[in-house]
Amino acid sequence: MKLHELQPKKGSRKNGRRLGRGRSAGKGVSCGKGMRGQKARSGSGPMRGFEGGQMPLYRRVPKLKHFPLINPKSYTTINVGELAGLEAHTEVTLEQLMEAGLVTQKRGPLKLLGDGELNIPLQVKAGAFTKTARQKIESAGGSCEIVG
Repeated sequence: MKLHELQPKKGSRKNGRRLGRGRSAGKGVSCGKGMRGQKARSGSGPMRGFEGGQMPLYRRVPKLKHFPLINPKSYTTINVGELAGLEAHTEVTLEQLMEAGLVTQKRGPLKLLGDGELNIPLQVKAGAFTKTARQKIESAGGSCEIVG
């Protein structure tokens, strides 16, 4: 026995209804598709997303502005220049900045931005750094460590 020789058991399947064979046949005349129209004709019908000539949604949407990000990442930001008032060789974290009063609200992990000047070496542990912030901290003799 081969795969193409398999058949259901005799009498286990009903024959399908014969569509369009007269009114008394059950599904005659319109075959259950209603009266006329594009969906009643043979063939595949309108393409997916077709809205009857109106500009379809998938073509309207990209023209609209200001779509929100699905999962935006928010940071607690501070500029490098604001760290200049700290003592040299201190370890800088978000918790220590909150205790010192340099940061008042916690909006996520700490991110250092590169505005301002820094002349003292600091060991900074943050979630992210901009390129200029990293350069300024390391050129002052400090170190940058990314904490997840």
